[in-house]
Amino acid sequence: MSERLEEKALEYHEGERPGKTEITPTKPHDTPEQLSLAYSPGVAAPAAAISKDRWQAYRYTNKGNLIAVVSNGSALLGLGNVGALGSKPVMEGKSMLFKIYADVDAFDIELAEEDPDKFIDAVQGISPTFGGINLEDIKAPECFYIEERLRNLLDIPVMHDDQHGAAITIAAALLNAAEVADKELQSLKVVISGAGAAAISTAKMLVRLGLMREQITMTDSKGVITISRDILSPEKALFASSDTTLHTIADAVKASDVFIGLSVGNILTKEMVRSMADSPIIFALANPTPEISYTDAMAARPDAIMATGRTDTPNQINNALAFPYLFRGALDTLATNINREMEMAAVKAIAALAHEPVPDDIKKSYGSDLNFGPAYILPKLGDHRLLSAVSKAVAKAAMDSGIARRRIASWSEYDEALRCRIEREMHYRHHGRCNNEQQLHRRYNRGMNKL
Repeated sequence: MSERLEEKALEYHEGERPGKTEITPTKPHDTPEQLSLAYSPGVAAPAAAISKDRWQAYRYTNKGNLIAVVSNGSALLGLGNVGALGSKPVMEGKSMLFKIYADVDAFDIELAEEDPDKFIDAVQGISPTFGGINLEDIKAPECFYIEERLRNLLDIPVMHDDQHGAAITIAAALLNAAEVADKELQSLKVVISGAGAAAISTAKMLVRLGLMREQITMTDSKGVITISRDILSPEKALFASSDTTLHTIADAVKASDVFIGLSVGNILTKEMVRSMADSPIIFALANPTPEISYTDAMAARPDAIMATGRTDTPNQINNALAFPYLFRGALDTLATNINREMEMAAVKAIAALAHEPVPDDIKKSYGSDLNFGPAYILPKLGDHRLLSAVSKAVAKAAMDSGIARRRIASWSEYDEALRCRIEREMHYRHHGRCNNEQQLHRRYNRGMNKL
């Protein structure tokens, strides 16, 4: 990060009001009567109703639209183990994206706990407050255990976004990149640089898309992961190569079709890129410094389809294309979890949207040259169509797979409710905080749960 960008970022986060989120009331509160309804004695009525029937919490409280963004800061992207407090700016940012993209309320919770079982106990203890749990920036291999245990313990959606959000967006990008390159997905030779949570989950997702494990070569800081290694974690063992002649990334990428970087910056050279197959697909996703810069990759191979995690190059691959809408669809169906069917529905919906004509407001923000092809394989971040396209696909998958506890009777009404959510949030953002009854009524006059 440049010194100027760092300075601007610090100024942005400090501002007139430190941080990026706040809590605002959703009901009028100007009169003594309104306050008596909001708290004492009126609050006793919904409390009693919920004590008799816990499902009434979804009717009378914010539980059904509230996500906990939970981290211990043990694996912050690009920074490593920064601790719980060090992760707070990132978790606040994640909470903000939930709100602005999908009108999902989210509260960041930083736990100063690296013992996996104690971490699980803490999250389980606070779970009644929330409609879902988004785990974030927890180191591997503990993250796999934590997510699996919480999914088994809780009856609300739990997702470690570093695993599944990354896998979903990368899979959607690869579907479209393979189409642009005129390559069959099932024939691709793929190299994944990195063996952490995102890399392992991405490899599993590619297998679900139809690739054989033998088509995937995975590397870590020691080089190519092969079956000849003395010690392998169960996750790495799944993708250990049987070709023990491969040792380095340079060995692995030679004649490969795809490079997916989920590791560290500047480890892929121009020479390595030149050694790849025709029309190579390069996803250099290390942040803030990619495994190879967009400029260097395209200079080495003008026929490449290149993507990074950055906003200043074409084809940004960002988890925010997935996680807000995954949870939106899960919350709206009261899904007990986020399962594979819902994830795959999100992959296909995101990929399909990139084929559609781009609205003028998106072109105005990103430029007019947004046509499906080498420089446009994914929808842009903040494309308002994602809310409807992905959330509906996820909701349908939840219902079809049998984990939805609330069915959506009318998809046209649901689509209208989603449209109102994004319009309401955009209006709220543009016009500032509401502070009187008339404004609050305009903002909250549609019952989003009455579908």
